[in-house]
Amino acid sequence: MFKVTPNPPDTDPASPSETHDPSSLNEAVESILDQPSPTERNGQLFCVSPNTNTETLLANASEDLLSISAIAADLADGVDGPRRSKALALSRMADGVHLLVERALDHLDEPEMAAIFARQENRVG
Repeated sequence: MFKVTPNPPDTDPASPSETHDPSSLNEAVESILDQPSPTERNGQLFCVSPNTNTETLLANASEDLLSISAIAADLADGVDGPRRSKALALSRMADGVHLLVERALDHLDEPEMAAIFARQENRVG
């Protein structure tokens, strides 16, 4: 079956900018600009949100350590000699630190840790 398609296809002649109300666009831009600026970081390039809970921080650290280990192990496969030894050492160090982070995650469920976190939240909140 043959379907007739105009060349070029029929389209709406109005451009996207013509279909939006300019005043609503200006209002949206103004609302973005009126938002409070982020807190100063005192020269730090990166910072961790102070509202991030310990479990989330440790889980992200765990994932990052696995990534570092995988990258180092992959790098070790492509080199020989002392460079291979260094890459393998990095991979093994990341694996060791990953185990420490995983153990810390396991301890988060213990009653003693729950009490510590409750005291910290009371100080912050």
